[in-house]
Amino acid sequence: MGVVRRLSEGTINRIAAGEVVERPASAVKELVENALDAGARHIDIVIAGGGRDLIRITDDGSGMSADDLALAIERHATSKLKADETGREDLHDIATLGFRGEALPSIGAVARLSILSRTPGSDTAHRVTVEGGQVSPVEPAAGTVGTRIEVRDLFFATPARLKFLKGERAETLAVADIVKRLAMAHPEVAFSLTNETRNMLRLEAEMPGEVGQLGRLGAIMGRDFAENAIGIDAARENIVLKGFAGLPTYNRGTAQMQFLFVNGRPVRDKLVIGAVRGAYADYLARDRHPAVALFVELDPRDVDVNVHPAKSEVRFRDAGLVRGLIVGALRHALHEAGHRASTTVADAALGALRPVTQPSFATGGFARSYAPSAPQGGFAEPAPAWQGAFADLGAHAARIVAEAEAADVVPLSADAPSPVLPLGVARGQLHETYIIAQTVDGIVIVDQHAAHERLVYERMKKAMAERGVSRQILLIPEVVELDEADAERLAARAGELAELGFVLEGFGAGAVVIREVPAIFGKLDVGALVRDLADDLSEMEEALSLKEKLEDVCGTIACHGSVRAGRRLTAEEMNALLREMEVTPHSGQCNHGRPTYVELKLTDIERLFGRR
Repeated sequence: MGVVRRLSEGTINRIAAGEVVERPASAVKELVENALDAGARHIDIVIAGGGRDLIRITDDGSGMSADDLALAIERHATSKLKADETGREDLHDIATLGFRGEALPSIGAVARLSILSRTPGSDTAHRVTVEGGQVSPVEPAAGTVGTRIEVRDLFFATPARLKFLKGERAETLAVADIVKRLAMAHPEVAFSLTNETRNMLRLEAEMPGEVGQLGRLGAIMGRDFAENAIGIDAARENIVLKGFAGLPTYNRGTAQMQFLFVNGRPVRDKLVIGAVRGAYADYLARDRHPAVALFVELDPRDVDVNVHPAKSEVRFRDAGLVRGLIVGALRHALHEAGHRASTTVADAALGALRPVTQPSFATGGFARSYAPSAPQGGFAEPAPAWQGAFADLGAHAARIVAEAEAADVVPLSADAPSPVLPLGVARGQLHETYIIAQTVDGIVIVDQHAAHERLVYERMKKAMAERGVSRQILLIPEVVELDEADAERLAARAGELAELGFVLEGFGAGAVVIREVPAIFGKLDVGALVRDLADDLSEMEEALSLKEKLEDVCGTIACHGSVRAGRRLTAEEMNALLREMEVTPHSGQCNHGRPTYVELKLTDIERLFGRR
């Protein structure tokens, strides 16, 4: 006998199942995608034991006939790839979520699978069952239009796989995450998820358009996201980007609230993660992450979804174009948000005011009063006392006042605030650190140091954009040895790096020579920065290390060059600061993503004192 032999059909199916059905959540994903491809408008998911004991998915889609049922459980049998006149299927024109024809036979190979389906024009439904790869004949059954798929005892035919599953709770949460991602991409479809007898998720179908999309995202990501999200709508060369991005002050400690969808398919892509990071780099500290939900629509021929059996990864034909579109659209939206800060800032401030019980020396008893609790939300600690002068804010105030008067706006009115002044009129200063301003319907509390730091930083950015980054020639050019591929990558992006003040060129195979660096850096470990840049270009296709270092230096200069806590300001200076904040983009947060002001509505204040 020869050394090479054919594997049995059962072994082939179990191998395929190991790629397609990694865990219960993978099976749920494949089956729900089939329901969506069938045109379902309502999908019910029931699980037990984290999906190991039971997965039942019922939809009201187009269903399958008896002949289709018999074919559906065979490997690589699908209705989603159409053949051309020559009989060949085009894998570059995939307009459906599924297309490989592996899910049902793979699940049937490792579990007890039952499919009940009925088409709209049929008088009866039909059922087929598969147990560990053993198929039973298709038989008539009672059922409504649509399909109900039941998976019991997942991996009973491959018990070794059960050892690699996590606990029931972890598997249940993984199923819920998959369902939520698919529900985000298809707001027009109603979803329900039940864990045995407990309802975990119930989402009604939303209306088409942006309002319905935001409603679905708010139902899943939280009402706070819906209240603090900026709409994204951009297009470039037949690629459309829509979705919503959270304000910088609405941030998280991890990237779990970042979602990407390509042609209705939830995917995870390091290119997009890098694009989001780059777009928010100016507004957030490195350990904070924004919340975004982005939907990319493009010609199926310009994206390859046949990268992995799980279909969670994609490859773009022009990755740079997609990345540039995402970065540009996010930055434009954040710029348009102006000085707006998230509503959660005010909620955190109100939540910090909690009733406490303390001795009342006047009565000898105890009285209820409101006192601040421990700091919440990562607010900045007061900076050290400021020793210098207040830069040129006084002169800057005069210019702003003149411009405001020319526009029929009176920023320094001692009377009631005007609606054209979103941050109101300064009424006082607390502890030489916080400016108190009165608005038409509430008050604004401004951290003067954080606010002025952002204003100085924005002026520096504008100056650098207009005049470019000043460069310093190295007395002795520095040669850095690298992997050959990394060296080629850096040399290919030499023009882009030069715009950032970093001049380099190739120096033979596997090396680059650095001739100029940004003058703002001062002392610099050139070799370490070059290696970081090579890693960035390899992983995320952008020179994030250099940009972040430039931003760090500018941020430090802005911090030291701005008014400090402990500096008493005049009324003109306080109002000038408020007016400049109103016209400066991103002034709602400092350079680290912390809020520069808190706005409390009059109704909130009245509620604190029991007036409402």
